Amino acid sequence: MEIAEDLPITLHRESSVSLAVQIADALRNAATHGALRGGDRLPSSRALAQRLGVSRTVTSAAYEQLHAEGWIDGRHGSGTFVTAAPGPLPAQPQSVERTPSNDELIDLAPGAPSAANIDLAAWRRAWRAAADGPPQIRPYYEGLPTYRTAVAEHLLRHRGLSSTATVLATNGTSSATGEIAAAVLERGDVVAMEEPGYLRSVGALRAAGMQVVPVPVDREGLCVDAIPAAARAVYCTPAHQYPLGARMPAARRIQLVELARRAGLLVIEDDYDGELRYDTAPLPLLATIGPDVVVHLGTTSKILTPALGVGWMVAPPRVADAVLRYREWTGTKPSPAGQRVVVELARSGDLARHLRRIRKEMSERRTETVDTLRRAGISVTGDDAGAHVVLPLPSSDAETASVARGRDAGLLLDGLRRHHIGAPQTFGIALGYTACNRAELTAALELIVSTVVL
Repeated sequence: MEIAEDLPITLHRESSVSLAVQIADALRNAATHGALRGGDRLPSSRALAQRLGVSRTVTSAAYEQLHAEGWIDGRHGSGTFVTAAPGPLPAQPQSVERTPSNDELIDLAPGAPSAANIDLAAWRRAWRAAADGPPQIRPYYEGLPTYRTAVAEHLLRHRGLSSTATVLATNGTSSATGEIAAAVLERGDVVAMEEPGYLRSVGALRAAGMQVVPVPVDREGLCVDAIPAAARAVYCTPAHQYPLGARMPAARRIQLVELARRAGLLVIEDDYDGELRYDTAPLPLLATIGPDVVVHLGTTSKILTPALGVGWMVAPPRVADAVLRYREWTGTKPSPAGQRVVVELARSGDLARHLRRIRKEMSERRTETVDTLRRAGISVTGDDAGAHVVLPLPSSDAETASVARGRDAGLLLDGLRRHHIGAPQTFGIALGYTACNRAELTAALELIVSTVVL
């Protein structure tokens, strides 16, 4: 049997506690907490004394004390062994009424992509092609040139954005929001935020030292008239308000841009799922209407997968320059691996084919979701776009009960309460239809009919 070599003994020679007592205490504590087990062989008193730089009299006295207490035992010709120490923890019996984890539920929370609809052959081709190039030597703080070109072409084709503004790679919309705040604004500045809204961006803004002030939304999105005069910036999701699903009409978009120019506001336009529109062509982006005052943000997280960890920012030159200075100062930069994969998907045409495929699939899923629930008398709201709808509920209690009953039925549901900065005013379920597969969605919709508390 091997000797226990790495003993957790630290001696404090200036202490009033004798060295022998310190050694005994340390070994006793190691046996009590499992660092030493029953049957472990200890070094001889001579070897331990040499290791600790003390006299053998000290270690012998420590061993004698532990032997008297029954912690160790000396076997003639074999050495000194630990005799009293806890064994491994017993296995804990499984509760019969175990609460299922989120991974065991049918996922109907919003914000997930339809990863099951990715062409795996195309996915593998893109990764192989992305790995063909040589490793980078220096970081591209602005993003790979090929990626920035691919994003510009993507935005022109799929979002109608033709701009002379600077395109930068990002690590996603929340990360980019935090970068903009840290690089362009001053700590303590007021940023107006949709209420209810996207709380990860709220967190990013607050982490950058911003004062986030909630602004109400209605059926046309952010209420521009309610933006406080003290605001230095405003964050919004005009294409598909998150989480309520409203689309900001053209007149209100123009109103927001005019206010931004008049008041010196910076508008952060989060276009998190702008490619997922099924009914009509999208309205002009805020960045198209006001390229001088709007920073446009997009992401691959909703159209492909968050595993890539990349998005984009289209910003006025002053904002882009400030963000680049901030990145160089902090050493932060977007993921080159994810950028390379997106470049290869775009270059091969697989990205465009993927978008056509998921638009068709998501449109069908949305139709199935809305038709099934409305036939059951459940109200469904939200624009014909994106990857989720909203089931309005009359109260906080109804929402809480619906989420709990859904979990009991094997469904992961997301209530609107948690999407508020201040006291919740809007209640309901934000129902996603992309994370699960089609068969799971069909089964889940039947369960929701008996789950939602109207």
